[in-house]
Amino acid sequence: MKIRLQIVYQPKQGKKQYELTTDFLPIQEALYLSEDLDKTGRTTKVDFIDETDSIWLRKHLIKYLESLKEEPHNVVVYFDGGYTEENRRSGVGVVIYYEQNEKFYRLRKNQLLEQLSSNNEAEFAALWTAVNELETLGVHHLPVTIKGDSLVVINQSKGEWPCYEEEHNRWLDRIDEKVAALGLNINYEAINRGENKEADQLASQALTETFIDATSEVKKYQ
Repeated sequence: MKIRLQIVYQPKQGKKQYELTTDFLPIQEALYLSEDLDKTGRTTKVDFIDETDSIWLRKHLIKYLESLKEEPHNVVVYFDGGYTEENRRSGVGVVIYYEQNEKFYRLRKNQLLEQLSSNNEAEFAALWTAVNELETLGVHHLPVTIKGDSLVVINQSKGEWPCYEEEHNRWLDRIDEKVAALGLNINYEAINRGENKEADQLASQALTETFIDATSEVKKYQ
């Protein structure tokens, strides 16, 4: 979640007040900025507004930050799917980076699936696997960035490309329903294959029946 500040400001000289609005900021940065503005003695009102236009009190934001420490947050997901037409086998790979208790983690998982019909369907299955892993991890009511190199999946998930394929629509409906149930605010981001190496490798390993299901602590990620 990010916060923008809506500020009513009284200059040192003059009686006219001004209403100012910041860009969306990380919560901690928004709190620091509001505290700094308060020190001037010239702010008559500061509202904390989230991405759904809900207004928060400062004390509630501080409490929310404290509660986040024990839950997975700052979540970034990579997904990829691979398909072999001759035997209709698909490999899916998912990598999830997240922060919890002031430490950083990477979850890696892959699966071998049968009876899918195309590489695009394998990519949708990989995204579905990723969303289910978020549920298992306990991620809910948070912003999540999901990255993949399939323009079809990313742009159809964002609603920017029309979807005429019945199979794709079935996957999209399942994914959207799960995302809504978890209360997630998804930012879908298209990346190139070079940026998606980890998930791609996991998908390829699944096709050779080399299975990974592991979580490890990592250094801070971007």
